Amino acid sequence: MNNDSIIVQSDLDTKQERYYFSCGMALNALYTGDEVRLLKMLEASFDVKLTCRENQLTITGSASSIKKATRFFDALSHLGKLRNEPAEKRDIELLLKTFTLPDGPQLDELWKGRIKLGNGKKDILPRSRSQLTYLNLMRNKDVVFGVGPAGTGKTYLAMAMAVSNFLSGNVSKIVLTRPARESGERIGYLPGSMEDKVSPYLRPLYDALYEMIPAKDAQDLIQRGMIEIAPLGFMRGRTLNNAFIILDEAQNTTVDQMLMFLTRMGFGSRCLITGDPSQSDLQRNEPSGLLHAVNHLQKLPEIGFSFFTTKDVVRNSLLEKIILAYTEKDNSPKENIASPQEK
Repeated sequence: MNNDSIIVQSDLDTKQERYYFSCGMALNALYTGDEVRLLKMLEASFDVKLTCRENQLTITGSASSIKKATRFFDALSHLGKLRNEPAEKRDIELLLKTFTLPDGPQLDELWKGRIKLGNGKKDILPRSRSQLTYLNLMRNKDVVFGVGPAGTGKTYLAMAMAVSNFLSGNVSKIVLTRPARESGERIGYLPGSMEDKVSPYLRPLYDALYEMIPAKDAQDLIQRGMIEIAPLGFMRGRTLNNAFIILDEAQNTTVDQMLMFLTRMGFGSRCLITGDPSQSDLQRNEPSGLLHAVNHLQKLPEIGFSFFTTKDVVRNSLLEKIILAYTEKDNSPKENIASPQEK
């Protein structure tokens, strides 16, 4: 990741340095998005002024700011070499995470933890240390809980791991399920057939699946029963062998429902449970199956627990601020999860 940097101007507070991308590459060959917007975003992130011309960048700012910006462009070049294709906006956001978090993992560390999907799809990289820990738990534990706020990648990474294991032959089936109950509604009051009633609740799982497997191929696998997407109530009485099973939106399960789900796992199967306790739609007098499971199963070494915070949000950066704003205003008493560090 060497580059030729030349200091062309300097005063007491401001310096100017030329940065040349390795191998004569230009910025527009390393990034597929809007170059002007990218430069503005990076200027705000590193507190520098950037001027781009072919394979050359002029970076103006303090010595420390220039150093951070230079390290970022080194990392961008390195990512381009690893992937052998231009970066997308999500890649830029990933790299910025590694620079803004004080304990952020290095790019090579994230690259080693990536999920390989094949079929011409990009490898999926974890974007934070918490995500990296989450993936490692999924690789080494048969049952894993991913708990935390929206936007932290809990469901997306679980889906990616399920697809990767299925395509590589480690499991013969993917089962995706959610409680068909949200915002105080019960499906019995909704119009249409049972399929019509549950479809809106399962839509996010279809969306994630189609991003990783072409829709036509996914539909074929669903028709053949190799991928199953169903409401949680349909799991009762079954034993699922050699399957990758994901329970999403687990904050909306009761204690009995959670126990029912966990006991569906047969030989050669893995279970992933994801949920955000702050978005529970249970009635006030209904204990949370997710919170109950987390607080009672942490003593079992075979089960992994990954706890996310707002710092791990990987969607629009505004989402983290929104979640924090709601958290600060919400003073209502709630049952809390005790993480291993707090026990």
